[in-house]
Amino acid sequence: MKLIAGLGNPGADYANTPHNVGFDVVDLVAARLDAAWKNSSGFNALVARAAFAKSTLWLIKPQTYMNLSGTSVAAMLRYYRGAPQDLIVVSDDADLALGRLRIRAAGGSGGHLGLASIIGELGSEEFPRVRLGVGRTMREGGLKSHVLGKFDPARQILAERMATLAADAVQCLVTKGLDEAMNRYNGLRYDEDQSERPQ
Repeated sequence: MKLIAGLGNPGADYANTPHNVGFDVVDLVAARLDAAWKNSSGFNALVARAAFAKSTLWLIKPQTYMNLSGTSVAAMLRYYRGAPQDLIVVSDDADLALGRLRIRAAGGSGGHLGLASIIGELGSEEFPRVRLGVGRTMREGGLKSHVLGKFDPARQILAERMATLAADAVQCLVTKGLDEAMNRYNGLRYDEDQSERPQ
């Protein structure tokens, strides 16, 4: 099994914000695989299941709010007896320019509280993650205001195209493996040459 965790905050107030691009990516993957979201009170999350690449693929959107994402993700991973390496986390990254992707095999949280929660709950940093650049702005209120504020229309278009590319990267990671996904997508922007993108 593989568990794909998209990170974000629940509710309409947080839709179309930089902190919710992880939700956007798993929504795209679910739609492509005709996987329906269902509420799981036990995991405090929305979950979806699909058959993909000859195995079971689970998708999860924690409904705990970002800083407690690990409680949902770790509970579901343990329930299905998965190892940290069976988890793929999709999240925003303010240290990357809007539109750019970075895939890593493991590592620290980089200051991202959702990732920090998952690391803390699992007791391990050894899980792949797909990080989507959302950049930083000089918005009044600093970084928190930026990641929780709505995208303006132009940046929303860029974010949607980035999410599409990230969904491709997630599916490549599942079907082709980590090395192939990193080679194809690390540092890539949606507007760069994608002639080698997986179909």
